[in-house]
Amino acid sequence: MNADDEPLAPVIPLFGGRRKGDESTGLGGDAEAAPSQATPEAELWRSTWASSSPRPSSHADAAQSGSRETYAGTPSERHPARGAAGRSAPRLRALAAHEEFDGGAAGSADPEELKKAAEEILVRRLRTRSLSVSEARLVLRGFERDELRLAPEQIDEVIDDFCRRGYLDDALLAGHLITSGVERKGQGRVALSRALAQRGIPREVIDAALGDLPDDDVERALEFARTKMRSLGRLDPETAKRRLSGQLARRGYSGGVVSSVIRTVMGEHSSGRRPSGVRFE
Repeated sequence: MNADDEPLAPVIPLFGGRRKGDESTGLGGDAEAAPSQATPEAELWRSTWASSSPRPSSHADAAQSGSRETYAGTPSERHPARGAAGRSAPRLRALAAHEEFDGGAAGSADPEELKKAAEEILVRRLRTRSLSVSEARLVLRGFERDELRLAPEQIDEVIDDFCRRGYLDDALLAGHLITSGVERKGQGRVALSRALAQRGIPREVIDAALGDLPDDDVERALEFARTKMRSLGRLDPETAKRRLSGQLARRGYSGGVVSSVIRTVMGEHSSGRRPSGVRFE
């Protein structure tokens, strides 16, 4: 027996195909039970991606079928040829009963439910910031749900209810704004009146609130100017005077008050006199 006559090692197919020697040797069965034509290797490769033949559920099913044809379907889940196909796709979360969309609900909201929802929105706004009646009315007018808005009479009902409960009070809001403007910002009457009007407070309420304010614009302007001169004193007199005049004017003090205060403060600064800080009511 020559070296050339030595038998070659059998080739084992990777994808479940039949070995070429199975047709002639009849390994594992008779040659008559084998199919008449062997599947080419190219077809075996393509069959790993798409195969119309169903996969036997078990070896017993394959034995009962009376055929020795080996399944050549898709490779295993862990085979590299599967790639991303071997990974399961994300499943959509099922909607709960309360999340189901009701297409016929739009446009059929109960007016009372719509009103309650608008009241809740207004309460949330009031928790973060005090509102005037005019501002609250704008909030209600802008509320919309399912393409529905409050009717004018519904808005009036909500406003009246909130005013009766004390949630809305223009007079009280005006007093708070004046106190804040005077103590924190050093504002005069003109600036205070403008700030209240911008919040939608009626003119009669503004006049009443300013009427309770002591007529001491000069004293308030002097306090503000003396505080600012601590940082403006390092500048030349003309520059300090110009900047201080602009700051007083922006805070709503009249021209006469500004001129009087500037003369007083600049005189105190040039002479080196320090104000006593005593106010006479």
